[in-house]
Amino acid sequence: MTDALTGGQPPSGRTYVASIASAVPRFSASQRFAADLVREHFKETLTPRSMGLIRATFEHPSIEKRHFAVDDPVRIFDETQDQRVARFTEESVNLAAQAVALALEKVGLSVQQVKGLVVNTCTGYICPGISTYLAQRLGLDPRTRLYDLVGSGCGGAIPNLQVAESMLRMTGGVVVSVAVEICSAAFQMGNDLSLILSNALFGDGAAAAVLWERPEGFELHGSAGRYVPEQREAIRFVHKGGQLHNQLSTDLPRLVGKAAAEVVDDLLAGSTLNRNDIGWALHTGGEKVINAVRDEVGIPEDRLRATRKVLSQYGNMSSPTVWFVLDEMLREGMPSGEWCVMLAYGAGLSAHACLLRRI
Repeated sequence: MTDALTGGQPPSGRTYVASIASAVPRFSASQRFAADLVREHFKETLTPRSMGLIRATFEHPSIEKRHFAVDDPVRIFDETQDQRVARFTEESVNLAAQAVALALEKVGLSVQQVKGLVVNTCTGYICPGISTYLAQRLGLDPRTRLYDLVGSGCGGAIPNLQVAESMLRMTGGVVVSVAVEICSAAFQMGNDLSLILSNALFGDGAAAAVLWERPEGFELHGSAGRYVPEQREAIRFVHKGGQLHNQLSTDLPRLVGKAAAEVVDDLLAGSTLNRNDIGWALHTGGEKVINAVRDEVGIPEDRLRATRKVLSQYGNMSSPTVWFVLDEMLREGMPSGEWCVMLAYGAGLSAHACLLRRI
């Protein structure tokens, strides 16, 4: 039996990431603009200490600007919960659809060839999930397998990839993995350091990856995950008054660094790969998190150029961010045969990694 997707040859039984594409909202704001806006809007409720923290966090040179899924940024401050859910629904589908369409276009595929779709998010909840809205928007076959993953946090793109890989082995053809977050739909502000840090760090975005069995793109060689549930409180959403509030520990860089080093050890166990020669696509996290992961894992600083560039231009978009970094590495140039580790971490507390080889 032959298959048009494998150039007339039977499927290889291996999984390849054929293409990657990303999408961000049109509106972007510099960190200075965002800081001024927050200070002005909340000047009656924030303490002098909080005002100082806003200045220090928003003006950190590691981030220049971020993108937000709004026409007018002031809208974020005044939304009702119903309006926020509606915006999350509309904008998550918009961004995800853009990313999927571009990813398919890059490899000359149509939506009719998609057999499976996996969507993950943590910044909003709707039922039915984003996958059904996205399938309708794209015009997918009603028989397409749809899965939604909710609550995996910033590391969610890699568990998504694992599910998509399993689906590909069952269905063959083409499976699309989508990570989308509207972090601005979880905006809260107060004198809590977690909220101030979050509002200086997070942005909105989506990314899509096309998986198939044709030897093009990246070959997926393995993946690993680590969960540290006893550190759950270090990074999570908590519900207050029926709304999501981000909770971040000041000890998070150390905890993430340790978990990331352990999951990389698991991934590369038995491998002869030299970490100095591997390409590293790290979730941006934040400046301190990147530095902690770099030091604990043993990553050369010159291998973090793409990670730091994505942090600078987009901030932390939660789960899709690691795909943005890998896409940036492709734009910078990755020779055939080069090995790469995608590494992401977040709520759980969890860390996830996968090993890829450029075809």
